[in-house]
Amino acid sequence: MAVCARLCGVGPARGCRRRQQRRGLAETAAADSEPDTDPEEERIEAGAVAPVGVGGGPGAGPSPPPPRCSLLELPPELLVEIFASLPGTDLPSLAQVCSKFRRILHTDTIWRRRCREEYGVCENLRKLEVTGVSCRDVYAKLLHRYRHILGLWQPDIGPYGGLLNVVVDGLFIIGWMYLPPHDPHVDDPMRFKPLFRIHLMERKSATVECMYGHKGPHNGHIQIVKRDEFSTKCNQTDHHRMSGGRQEEFRTWLREEWGRTLEDIFHEHMQELILMKFIYTSQYDNCLTYRRIYLPPSHPSDLIRPGLFKGTYGSHGLEIVMLSFHGHRARGTKITGDPNIPAGQQTVEIDLRRRIQLPDVENLQNFNELSRIVLEVREQVRQEQQQEAGEGPALPPEQPARGPGGAPAGDSREPGAGAAVDEQSAESRKGQPFVLPMGVSSRNEDYPRTCRMCFYGTGLIAGHGFTSPERTPGVFILFDEDRFGFIWLELKSFSLYSRVQATFRNADAPSPQAFDEMLKNIQSLTS
Repeated sequence: MAVCARLCGVGPARGCRRRQQRRGLAETAAADSEPDTDPEEERIEAGAVAPVGVGGGPGAGPSPPPPRCSLLELPPELLVEIFASLPGTDLPSLAQVCSKFRRILHTDTIWRRRCREEYGVCENLRKLEVTGVSCRDVYAKLLHRYRHILGLWQPDIGPYGGLLNVVVDGLFIIGWMYLPPHDPHVDDPMRFKPLFRIHLMERKSATVECMYGHKGPHNGHIQIVKRDEFSTKCNQTDHHRMSGGRQEEFRTWLREEWGRTLEDIFHEHMQELILMKFIYTSQYDNCLTYRRIYLPPSHPSDLIRPGLFKGTYGSHGLEIVMLSFHGHRARGTKITGDPNIPAGQQTVEIDLRRRIQLPDVENLQNFNELSRIVLEVREQVRQEQQQEAGEGPALPPEQPARGPGGAPAGDSREPGAGAAVDEQSAESRKGQPFVLPMGVSSRNEDYPRTCRMCFYGTGLIAGHGFTSPERTPGVFILFDEDRFGFIWLELKSFSLYSRVQATFRNADAPSPQAFDEMLKNIQSLTS
């Protein structure tokens, strides 16, 4: 504002309080004794400059200083262009400089451009004039007011979690809940449905509407708890009820959630899990607390591009997992979860230093052969951990676990971050044959039959209610840039993961440290 005041020609005696505050008491007193006018300011107001001396002779006095450039002398249309290029958050301060700036800042052209450049509103905002709502109202009362809820969020729904993306959609702010495709079609696109929307119905304030249920929009409320947390509340939960009662609500939910009826699900345990999830999630009635999550940052040395993936989890159906890279390790964190391993927990961890060379297809079909290779790597890891703790000797480096034919099963070198990418050879890029061992169950039999490479990893398993959690050995299989798998050795189960191809706005982490802190926070909520 000080810069704007100087450009406007505001003098030191009357218009610049900040300069007066910097002066000492003596200077302030001296300044107060001067006339309460400024010649330059009078020139601006009068539109003319009083002559100071005539001619260039000895009696003419000193030559006048060159006139200062003033923003107030610029035509209004040029000021509109200048102000429209400034961030919207700076304009309120600019309006306090003088009344002329304040009048110009009521020009809708300025705010229309700010809505478009800052929030991507590409609608024809002129149609707002019919409702008496200006672009300035849209910016101040809708976009700027609710800017902190834009982005990616995880709802607090017990162990189940979820994925919400809040975006500016036309002249609305909409919260879209993203759902995995129906089990077991892991390669299908994500499904999504609106949970709430915010828009301006009149100039007073924005209107929040709950979109949950099947009776259309109804009254809702949003409270921004803090920068990275907000809550929603439905004020008309009767709109969520159906005429057929809870049975009709359950059948409708089952079709939407699983794409089938209860009669189509023959597995009794799976029926119990589905009914449990319906009872648990429906009690919230869209009154939820959301916590901000970020997409993982990427690095050129990452094995593949990190991001969100859909994965198969047995009777629990498809769940959303976030794959991120941390030096020589990769981690899969659950964004949605289940009563055994809740959302926020680290479902798999991959050691990128320990690559496993799978046996040929004929030997790979033998589960015992694969188990032997993986357990040898686990023993090597255990002995190295003991050595680091001073509890025992480490496995000699010349004795790595080996598969058939003497091929090394695990690489114990410490190449550091990105080493897995450096180790990729032309053969691994072309792929090697892959088949699941006999006895390993899979929800999706349509898995890739070639893979690039495999690594030793551990998977988190637990009893119902996240009781007795433990990490057990397994194999991470990289199929291609968008798909990977994990064999849970103890469970004799295979999970297939496929990349979420949806684009999420306002979801990038401000820094790697902020992303790591976010992972810790969501994990601590369910630990």
